[in-house]
This record gives sequence, structure tokens and C-alpha cells, in this order.
Amino acid sequence: MSVLLWVVLPYVALTVFVLGHIWRYRYDKFGWTTRSSQLYESRLLRIGSPLFHFGILIVALGHVGGLVIPKSWTEAAGIGEGLYHLLAVVLGTIAGVATVGGLAILIYRRRTVGPVFTATTRNDKLMYAVLALTIALGLAATVLANLVGGGYDYRTTVSPWFRSIFLFQPRPELMAGTPLLFRLHALSALVLFAIWPFTRLVHMLTAPLGYLTRPYIVYRSRDERPRPVRRGWEPTR
Repeated sequence: MSVLLWVVLPYVALTVFVLGHIWRYRYDKFGWTTRSSQLYESRLLRIGSPLFHFGILIVALGHVGGLVIPKSWTEAAGIGEGLYHLLAVVLGTIAGVATVGGLAILIYRRRTVGPVFTATTRNDKLMYAVLALTIALGLAATVLANLVGGGYDYRTTVSPWFRSIFLFQPRPELMAGTPLLFRLHALSALVLFAIWPFTRLVHMLTAPLGYLTRPYIVYRSRDERPRPVRRGWEPTR
């Protein structure tokens, strides 16, 4: 079971993540969009969207710093365990609360605003459920393990396991002794990555760089002056 959960499942999720995006871009390029619903409702969107996106950006950067960068590197840079733990807990809790609050507003908006709910697909509903579960488990693990409990240094277990997957030297034994919430958070994240290519989350992997070089769109006002009626064809201007 340990090999299945912490070796097989990660590689399956990563394979589906990569190949799914290639398939989606090749066969559904025009569907590669967030399907914006701003025209239907904008008041709640103006509150929930920035709150969620700024929060999830900080959460993502925190995961990169905690999972990708080894503990020895931060210590060599002069960032001790106490300082790192304090920054991770404070910033992680604030970003997690902002992300959960923004996501709650967006889900409430999508469920209560009729046109927005009508435009919600089954994939969207599944994505929101898995995303909310992943974020909630991550926030619960941070709060319960560090603020309520005696603290847990995931950089000695989860981080080396995460890096071992990409080094093709998997070490599933590192996840055996981790707290339950950390393991559930990791498993839900793997499920999220597996369904990612087939949802609106694909827009996170693109940037509108074409807007920097595209020509301006020229709008001309309608000429209200009466024009003389001419017989025959009018020459093309």
C-alpha cells in the first residue's frame, strides 16, 4: 500500500498531468480558457477573485520553498529553523485563510447566481470540490500541527519524498510516519493534479503575452450626419 500511494500514484498523476495538457492543447485549444462569468455578476467576483488568487499565489510560493529547496540550503543562507518555522506558520496561515475565504465567496457566487450556476459544468463542480478539500486539509495541517500541536518539521520527511519522485529515486518510507493530515493533503493534491488538465485550471499555465504585441483595436463612432442618396453602386473607400 505504501508503494501504491507514494510511488505509483504520484507517477500516474504526473503522467496524466503532462499528457493531459498536451492532449487538451492539441484537441481543445479554443476551450483552453477560464470561461469567464464576469458578465453575469461582478460584485462578489471583485471581492472573491483577488482574495483567492493572491492567497493561492503565496501558498504556491510557500510550497515551492518548503518542498523544492532543501533544509540545508536555507540554513546555509542564514535562515535558521526557528525563523523559517515562524515565517512558514504566519504567512502560511494568513495566505491559507485568504485562499479559503476567497474560494468560499467564489463557490457561494457560483451556486447562488443563476446564470453563473447554469454555466458551471460537471468538471467545474469536481474541480471546486477537490480544490477546496486540498486547501482545507493543507490549512488544517498547518494550524493543528504547528499552532495547536507541538509542531512538525515536514522538511525532514515530506520534502525529501517529494524531491525523490522527480529524481526517479522514490522513497515511500519517508511518508509512513508523517501525520495523517499531511498524508491526506498530499493525496488530495495528487488527485487535483490528475484532474487539472481537464478543468478550467489550465489557464494557470498560460500567460497573455500576445497582448503585448497585438495591434490596437480601433473603435469608430457612427456618423450621424445624413448622407445623400446616390444611384447605383457607391465606390469602395
